[in-house]
Amino acid sequence: MTVRRRYGSAVALPLLGLLLAGCGIRATEVPTDFGAAPSRVPCTLTETDVSTQAARGVPVQVFLLCGSSLVTVDRAVQVPDGTADVQRRVIVAQGLLDQLAESPSSGERDAGYTTDVRGGMTVSGPRARDPKDALRLSNSPADLTSYALAQIVCTFSDSAAAEGDGSVILGGPDGTPLRRYECTDDVRTDPGTKAPPSSEVTDS
Repeated sequence: MTVRRRYGSAVALPLLGLLLAGCGIRATEVPTDFGAAPSRVPCTLTETDVSTQAARGVPVQVFLLCGSSLVTVDRAVQVPDGTADVQRRVIVAQGLLDQLAESPSSGERDAGYTTDVRGGMTVSGPRARDPKDALRLSNSPADLTSYALAQIVCTFSDSAAAEGDGSVILGGPDGTPLRRYECTDDVRTDPGTKAPPSSEVTDS
């Protein structure tokens, strides 16, 4: 009985090999179609995409989201000639805010760009007892998502809306304490978990 089982196993193995060969199975012929290759590197815009973003006006850059990071894109804001410095800061800040709230272009969406800033938000200048460089949003900064706050702070800090050191003084509409915000490398790299460093403004 033992001899027969061994003999049967010895015959079965070659037969199995012949059957597999007859089916045309080859290791090099396994299908490898995983779909079309990506047409663009994520977070990279083509020259056409970049050139179509800058309309006539003051050239600026705004921070959009791509993946888990902040990236800059070129934009432009309209500022009337002869505008006083204080009012100019407010006009630039509002223009930047509007640009952040706009839906990314089709080219930007294809590259993975998004924004967390919602439309309808406005910005105004300092109140009577505020520092002259303060900006007040119609939404309290504390009520914004971490992504939206990071976008606004980093965009303002890299513009004429910021102070000389790049920091930004922001507050809400209801007289809540002003805070001085900074855009750091950590915030630009990971705005979802790294909030812009801030400190309360006491000198009014």
